[in-house]
Amino acid sequence: MSASAETTATAETEGAPPRRQALADFWFYFSENRGAVGGLVLVVLLILMAIGADLIAPHDPTQQFRDHLLIPPAWQEGGTWAFPLGTDAVGRDLMSRLIHGARFSLFVGLIVVSISLTVGISLGLMAGYFRGWVEAAIMRVMDVILAFPSLLLALVLVAILGPGLVNAMIAIAVVLQPHFVRLTRAQVLSVAAQDYVTASRTVGAGPLRLMVITILPNCMPPLIVQATLSFSTAILDAAALGFLGLGAQPPTPEWGTMLAEAREFITRAWWVVTFPGLAILVTVLAFNLMGDGLRDALDPKLKRT
Repeated sequence: MSASAETTATAETEGAPPRRQALADFWFYFSENRGAVGGLVLVVLLILMAIGADLIAPHDPTQQFRDHLLIPPAWQEGGTWAFPLGTDAVGRDLMSRLIHGARFSLFVGLIVVSISLTVGISLGLMAGYFRGWVEAAIMRVMDVILAFPSLLLALVLVAILGPGLVNAMIAIAVVLQPHFVRLTRAQVLSVAAQDYVTASRTVGAGPLRLMVITILPNCMPPLIVQATLSFSTAILDAAALGFLGLGAQPPTPEWGTMLAEAREFITRAWWVVTFPGLAILVTVLAFNLMGDGLRDALDPKLKRT
């Protein structure tokens, strides 16, 4: 090998770490948090369950077996393995409804976080880059939204828009949006003061290029963490709205709606309340644990030397 080739190879090795090395470093710091790895496994299982719900579920989630009302789980006296987790008050298989409910919950989280992230990043970029009256106008609106209790504001918005899953997702997205706006603005103010941004502006880069190409990629790590944690918040808020009758409407197999339908049977049919509640608990916990791991892996201040 020639001297120039050796020099080039050495420079590539000693320079910025390649993408493969960056991914290896990310997984190293992420995997140090055992809870985060457990959360990731649970999230993957939930996603697979939601995708394959039609194949996994033993029955149609809306099918009613009128001869099997409030059948207990299979391991209890009176239960049957035809309905492993029992049935509800109208004879629907609880396991099938829980499995299909994962699809609705993950769909709600995905749509809400996508809307909040897109709008929040756009407004935060404008507020942090342009400053002045643009920043004042955007941040005062966000302050007004944050002044209301989140669930109360979501209830008001759904009451205005009308009950339903779509309107519930819109309301939750509005409630979560200020967190993304404030975080994006703070990151933009920090990154915009860096020398490479000044250099890009000096060579003639326009505002749009500076915001989207130069500044935004360096603001993403904390936003990814916030998105993961907001995913669990969206699922929890959607379940709360469903429980109050303002989210998904019966017979939709949504976990919050299932809890609302089962309230009157809580003392004599514990399974119709316990299993949907556990499903919400496990899902929210899984995303929170995974979010903690992402924070550890993406925040340089938290990385151990």
